Amino acid sequence: MDSLFGPPIDLAGLPNFARVESGPRRTVFCGRVSTKDQQNPSSSIPRQVSLAAQRLKDGEEFAGHFWDVESGMLPPESRGLGPQEMYDALHVKTPRDGGLQDLLDRAELLGVTHVLAERSDRVARAMLTSLTVEHELQKIGVEVVYANEPIGGTESGRLRTRRYGQVEAELFRTAMLEMSMGGQVQHAINGWNHGIPPYPYIAVVDKDAPPPAPGRFGEARPKKKLVPHADPRRFDASRELCRLRREEHLKAADIIAILSADRSRYPIEGRWTHNRVEGLIANPKLTGYQVYNRKASRTGRPGFSRWNPISQWVWSPRPAHDAVVSLQEWKAAQEVTAGLRANASDGPLLRIRAAAGRRGLTVTVVEKTGSHTQYRIGGRLVVMPDPVPDAVAQQVIEELENAA
Repeated sequence: MDSLFGPPIDLAGLPNFARVESGPRRTVFCGRVSTKDQQNPSSSIPRQVSLAAQRLKDGEEFAGHFWDVESGMLPPESRGLGPQEMYDALHVKTPRDGGLQDLLDRAELLGVTHVLAERSDRVARAMLTSLTVEHELQKIGVEVVYANEPIGGTESGRLRTRRYGQVEAELFRTAMLEMSMGGQVQHAINGWNHGIPPYPYIAVVDKDAPPPAPGRFGEARPKKKLVPHADPRRFDASRELCRLRREEHLKAADIIAILSADRSRYPIEGRWTHNRVEGLIANPKLTGYQVYNRKASRTGRPGFSRWNPISQWVWSPRPAHDAVVSLQEWKAAQEVTAGLRANASDGPLLRIRAAAGRRGLTVTVVEKTGSHTQYRIGGRLVVMPDPVPDAVAQQVIEELENAA
């Protein structure tokens, strides 16, 4: 912006009177539409382009279009992971050169100078994410412009409008999460199933569930409850594998060997695997209760779900379907599983402690990092990976015995 207090004489002819752009403008469009909002990408994206284009200079056109069909709650690296065929099937007339993460990765290489979007929540509903995107682009000299911001005026006024918009987007995001979580909690409390039915069950529509409210926004999905699978052997197989863990303290590999040896008694599509066995043993729905919020599916890592603490699980107040095992039996199986895992990770270290103890030495932790731990064994300092591999443990034990 030119100064309001100009020179007393005409200096327009001097070479540095007007700031010369270091290069031509190269402006790209950035957009997003969320299918969870029941928006139509084929109409929403072109509309966003039209609004953002109002901030282009005369005669200027977008040099690229970067947009996603993703939730605004996801970080950039978790967006745009779907195949191009998915985007082609949407029949959006606006071309797509990539998503938000592609823009961040290629902006400097493409010589982008400006990024135009309809408003800040098209970048992200989380304020930290949108601020991070703006900061990363600003570091390489790219200016982010939102079409709903005022033109002219003071920088503080423009910034205030931008930050208010980002706060509103995050408040909307938080409110939507609260309402969604509240609805899912009530869904579980009423005994209705979430997700894929466990191995011994199938999900059927609950005919006694109240009909959806008239005029409800979005698609109405039927409420479903779990009932035993038509093949009663599945119940017996689930009960037996839980018993093998609870009473015989068998590891997954041993349980798989038993189940696989008699497929006529323990049927399974494909084959019994470690994840299937451990997943069934850990699944509290086998107790007859409906349970929600066991996993946090949105972790920023595609295909990866994080287990939530049991204290955060939502249980139906009473059994909602036939039980494979009792609550007490399920709890006992989890305690055995925890013990097996502790022995698997601590076993080698326990052997080292026992070997050191035979020489009258103690093993103490000196310092821990993310992957290794430094121990003091008598007067020696030993660095070992976490958890300690059997081969490393055996080497340390042999050194202790040879030093005796």
